[in-house]
Amino acid sequence: MAFYINNQNQKIAYKYIKGKSPGIIFVHGLNSDMKGLKALHIEKYAKKNNLAFLRFDCRGHGNSHGKFEDFTLSDWKKDLLDLIDNITKGPQIIVGSSMGGWLMILAAKSRRKKICGLIGLAAAADFGNSLYSSLTKKSKKDLKIKGSTKHFWSYGSSYILTKKFFLDAKKNNILNQSFQFNKPLILIHGLKDEVVSSNVPKKIMNISTNKKAEIIFLKSSDHRLSSYYDLITITNAINKIRKLIKFKQS
Repeated sequence: MAFYINNQNQKIAYKYIKGKSPGIIFVHGLNSDMKGLKALHIEKYAKKNNLAFLRFDCRGHGNSHGKFEDFTLSDWKKDLLDLIDNITKGPQIIVGSSMGGWLMILAAKSRRKKICGLIGLAAAADFGNSLYSSLTKKSKKDLKIKGSTKHFWSYGSSYILTKKFFLDAKKNNILNQSFQFNKPLILIHGLKDEVVSSNVPKKIMNISTNKKAEIIFLKSSDHRLSSYYDLITITNAINKIRKLIKFKQS
């Protein structure tokens, strides 16, 4: 593990493996980190195929600087862009899990030339809206009066949400505007996902100008997309994008 020091002198933990292009970047979800099954499975795939690979912890997550509640989506977008600009070389395929699926689209808008493919795993675009709606009356009152509230996650953990977090999330909403991206885009979504609605990948598809974008629905998979079948589906999607890129170059 290494650390990138940003312009605020804050550490961002990452692991980078050198290899061929296109490189692969894995972006984790909210209150997660770079050590999950999906990240490690993709890393194994990258090593096997001699591809460059980057995984990292957004600030406030894992081994990176700060507390979760001190940061917002804009900060995590900056973390991703900083590492794209300063650590990776050449074209990149981004694999974004949950919140990472939102961040990958924001990054693709900002780094059009460098991003050559996107794979969203239960991509949670604009999730600030649904997350706020799911809060109890007490939590909403706490946000209004105290500026923060404790939120319990579906899988047992808890974290602090702030008023600043929701205001910033709204500024980064993408489903209300066209997404000009004509490179490979694959969205993988489990139909047993109780965190992100299966309507979200359809909404992403609706705003995309890409006529060859696709959604893969997995009947028995949940939000984690971490079963053996899920992991094979993910690496198959990477294979497909690599083939499409090669075909376009030939």
